[in-house]
Amino acid sequence: MASAFELIARDGYANTSIEQICQNAFVGNKAFYETFESKEDCYIELLRQIAERIERQAVEVLDNATADADADETVHRLLSVFAHALVDDPRVAVVAFGECAGISPRVERQRRENRRWTAAFLEEFWRRRQLPGMADSAAVDFHALAVLTVGGLFEAVADWLHDREAGGDSPPSIDVLIGNLTSFMRVVSAGIAASSR
Repeated sequence: MASAFELIARDGYANTSIEQICQNAFVGNKAFYETFESKEDCYIELLRQIAERIERQAVEVLDNATADADADETVHRLLSVFAHALVDDPRVAVVAFGECAGISPRVERQRRENRRWTAAFLEEFWRRRQLPGMADSAAVDFHALAVLTVGGLFEAVADWLHDREAGGDSPPSIDVLIGNLTSFMRVVSAGIAASSR
């Protein structure tokens, strides 16, 4: 798995062969096929592992937040975990969503499953926390808003990574990314509160 992660992040899914993965891992092809039926299966397992790690970290932040914790601070902590998990090692973002577009319907299902989990997590967070100023939660389609918001969060990370790669003299820091994600969530939360009045 470590070998596949390294090579796919560096060379891309299409340019990484099972033989290269095995050579890099110092194992024979037979060992690969004892674990996976195909390179696609290996890649899907990478996507699952990345998603599960981020999910565990997000759940831990929420579990550690007290009932009276400031919602803005909790959101900031959640977004910090999300951002750090994807960009501290830039290979994670490349493998998690930079490479997976168009590989296969199975990979797309896994990518969608990962995003659906994130949207469900966000939806549940909003419902539990009853956003400030929210009067009629029945007037809000939390699911649709969560799906849209997750798309925006991932796109913000992709855009930040692009700006970071372009670099220049002063590439944006992770604090800029976390600040942008937090601002975006504040705007979405304010919009939810306003539309439910």
